[in-house]
Amino acid sequence: MEFIALDVETANPDMSSICQIGIVKYKDGKVVDEWVTLVNPEDYFFFANIDVHGITEQDVEDAPTFPEVYEKLKSYLEGQIVAHHTHFDRVSISRALDAYELEHIDTKWLDTARLARRTWEEVSKRGYGLKNVASNIIGFEFNHHDALEDAKACAKILLAASEKQGLDVLETLTFVQKKPKSTYTKEGDPDGELYGEMLVFTGALQYPRKDAAEFAAKLGCSVKDSITKKTTMLIVGDQDLSKLAGKKKSSKHLKAEKLILEGQEIKILLEKDFMKLLMT
Repeated sequence: MEFIALDVETANPDMSSICQIGIVKYKDGKVVDEWVTLVNPEDYFFFANIDVHGITEQDVEDAPTFPEVYEKLKSYLEGQIVAHHTHFDRVSISRALDAYELEHIDTKWLDTARLARRTWEEVSKRGYGLKNVASNIIGFEFNHHDALEDAKACAKILLAASEKQGLDVLETLTFVQKKPKSTYTKEGDPDGELYGEMLVFTGALQYPRKDAAEFAAKLGCSVKDSITKKTTMLIVGDQDLSKLAGKKKSSKHLKAEKLILEGQEIKILLEKDFMKLLMT
């Protein structure tokens, strides 16, 4: 499976001011090509950016401009899965294309920062920057803020995460793009008048699901995500009333009805009726 890893450096806070591009191409887990070039951004260099990557205006005097490297860049990225770490590189390429009124390149972007956050618990909330993940999580040492070196680190993170997840690169792309399912499970307050009820919500609610779960828990209900043989109450969102015919019912609703037919006692309430319980 082929993929590209890309990194860019910029001359100043304007994300379109690309002054270096680094690319590494992998096929079947091995490097098959790499490319790095300085780019003349036709713009000023900000001291803070120079402090980060060490590239100066003098370094790029004779370098090609972004339009001059466009076709080469396109030859690498067109139709490929392109790994990048955080949104910065993807947005920089997009901004540079817009700045020069160049056609956008058809790519499938894969953010390895998001991938790392979903793969290693220790960087799920913080510490998921390229340097920390590469050096401290997967043990890859590199010269940070050189575009080619950073691209290689990004690729190594993708390979390590793919191996840990047991996914190939294409499956990893789907894994990253899929929004994590929100869960709002709650244990019921023992002092609540409905303590002992096992409640599940389904459909679009008028209240945020998190708030509804908290309200229900205060009333004594234990809130779960799925219908089981322990479920005693299903709350159906009022906004889904137009969909409550036949197979248009949610899978939770259909499963609850099946269990009822099998003898399980499950109360099915509309959201508005359940909210009346909370108000009394």
